[in-house]
Amino acid sequence: MAGRKSSASNIKMPDVNMLFGLEQDSDNSAEKVEEVDIGKLYSFNDHPFKVLDDEKMQETVESIREHGIICPLIVRPGKEEGYEIIAGHRRKRAGELLGLGMVPCFIRDLSDEEATITMVDSNIQREELLFSEKAFAYKMKLEAVRKQGQRTDLTSRQVVGKLEAADEVGEKSGESGRQIQRFIRLTFLIKPLLDYVDEKRIPFNAGIELSYLETEEQEQLYQTIERLCVFPSLAQAKKLKELSRKGKLDGNGIEIVLSNEKPVVQAVKLQRKKLNEYFPADYSAEQMEEVIYELLKRWSFEQGNRQEG
Repeated sequence: MAGRKSSASNIKMPDVNMLFGLEQDSDNSAEKVEEVDIGKLYSFNDHPFKVLDDEKMQETVESIREHGIICPLIVRPGKEEGYEIIAGHRRKRAGELLGLGMVPCFIRDLSDEEATITMVDSNIQREELLFSEKAFAYKMKLEAVRKQGQRTDLTSRQVVGKLEAADEVGEKSGESGRQIQRFIRLTFLIKPLLDYVDEKRIPFNAGIELSYLETEEQEQLYQTIERLCVFPSLAQAKKLKELSRKGKLDGNGIEIVLSNEKPVVQAVKLQRKKLNEYFPADYSAEQMEEVIYELLKRWSFEQGNRQEG
């Protein structure tokens, strides 16, 4: 039996020129790809996207091992001898894990604003991004777009107003300007609270409300959460925000608000991937649910008979 191919080997990569928006001149010659010493590449300043040695990274490693780096990195000359990575941090890490000495790159002379926008746009549509990654990425891009709006040599029109700039930021990712502003609010959270939002212990909308609390109030909230093991709901977050706005929020008030919430029953989640091992491929979620409940009824009945016996 032939060996099973990795999921990475099934990925069909788009044309490199289309992916990176490369222009071809009248001689049909595209932008030149250059081999760069991997040791001379360094990360983008304040790069907001995490590069983890996880399962996704292993897939990238296996893909590069089999096919090489199909999509060259985008870099720009650094202030010293090296090159700053604009797009391709995960590919660079995969290359390190494989022990590669040289990697293919497009070397571009980009301004800080152009580099930031390219960096964000090349990463923001990745799957499974954390809320914090999107928040800081959108913040960086918004600042870059606003600076471009102040320089007529970089844009054809002036950026007017915060919402218009936010709309421009969200254009590539399909997010509205309002949603971009909501994401950016998360950057006002202290790290422990933002981590809770990433972990979905604090709901996204609740995190936005909590971002309006003063830093000292957020510190008190974090300490109370740790002590009571209770995470604020959206309603509680709104209450805390209102008390803060009135200047009436202190440690005692935070504890009272959090203590008034009924305990939340831990949800039981069933993974569709695991369920597919036991059901026909054409079964819908409703059909699976019906079978599961029927089996649970039988199990409960059998448990009762065993206890009586």
